[in-house]
Amino acid sequence: MPQVPIIMPQLGESIAEATIVNWLVKEGAMVEADQDVLEVETNKATMNVAAPCRGRVEKWLAKLNESYPVGAVLGQLDVTVEEAARIGLDEPSAEPESTAETASVTANTSEAAPSRRNVEPTIRGLPVPAHAAGASYMSPRMKARMNELGLHAADLAGIAGSGAAGRVTIQDFEAFIANLERSRLSTASSMRVAVADAMRRSWTRPLATVALPVCIDPVLAHRKKCDPKPGPALYALRALAIALSENSAVAGRLVGNHIVHPTSIDVGFAVEAEDGVLVPVLREVDKRPLQELVARYNELVELARQRKLPTNATGGSIATVTNFGTFGLTWATPIPLPEQTLVLGMGAGRIVPNWDAAQNQFVPVTEANLTLSFDHRVLDGGAAGRLLTRIAALLANPTVL
Repeated sequence: MPQVPIIMPQLGESIAEATIVNWLVKEGAMVEADQDVLEVETNKATMNVAAPCRGRVEKWLAKLNESYPVGAVLGQLDVTVEEAARIGLDEPSAEPESTAETASVTANTSEAAPSRRNVEPTIRGLPVPAHAAGASYMSPRMKARMNELGLHAADLAGIAGSGAAGRVTIQDFEAFIANLERSRLSTASSMRVAVADAMRRSWTRPLATVALPVCIDPVLAHRKKCDPKPGPALYALRALAIALSENSAVAGRLVGNHIVHPTSIDVGFAVEAEDGVLVPVLREVDKRPLQELVARYNELVELARQRKLPTNATGGSIATVTNFGTFGLTWATPIPLPEQTLVLGMGAGRIVPNWDAAQNQFVPVTEANLTLSFDHRVLDGGAAGRLLTRIAALLANPTVL
């Protein structure tokens, strides 16, 4: 009986591997084409892998709680001759020699184990190096030892070097590792490792932050009249999108000596998930009124918290909005994602005195700080200040959102 492999699919443009977390069907079970057969976890979300065709699960080759790269064979389906012919399995393989391993599995490798080579995610975004600040110079021996342990230059930031000009020597490094082994250690989750990698790449750029206190009483008053009620961050997101649609260059990416303008105003928003942060994306926000965005925004928040974001709701955004006010913070300096130029932050609202010239007295208003962190190579303080002022003006008149 012909066999068809169940292969680890490409689950996103920056996903190179995934961890098996649950079998949805048992060995021997019959499945239909496109039926979900197992659940996997990436550094971004939990997703399902579907059967390529109708058949019986002959054997699972993968193991629970282990990671496998894209293209690895996870199991085998026994299929009928007719089903094999329908998907073209009876045709001679035209694959190049480099894919012979997969082809041979398709023919008959029910006993083979899935490939488990070391892989690196393909990062798409700003062409900045993944190297991060840490040791100013590393000898070949040091680099080899760090590669062996899977460490980055940034991990050496806490080591006091004893070499010339404060250089970290191999002896310093080994002493540091020995001291770590005497400390309590816990394994970082895939989410935490992914966040760390993104922040390392973001920090290779010169970043700056500007801020502006904004009266949010108009937003709060408008929100009371809405059903369903938009969250404060959604107001900020919509205002940012309108401002960027008026001048998209400020959200462009610097590539060589060119500013690459965004083709669509797709804006992400930060959602705290278990041991990390996910950034769902709302598409073409400048073309969709506030009330139209509420349901989708709330849906994506819940999916992000469950780490079940669909692939079409991640990646490709040109900016991010983060509401750090939910943690009681009034001021912060968020870091833009590596593929983005800016991130808009919103602090907690506070009642403060504000001078009213008409009444010739101070009156209480609800005020929140807006912060804009940006890649200083793309825009300067003046442009960032004008963008933030425009966002504040839109929030002062929420009916236009």
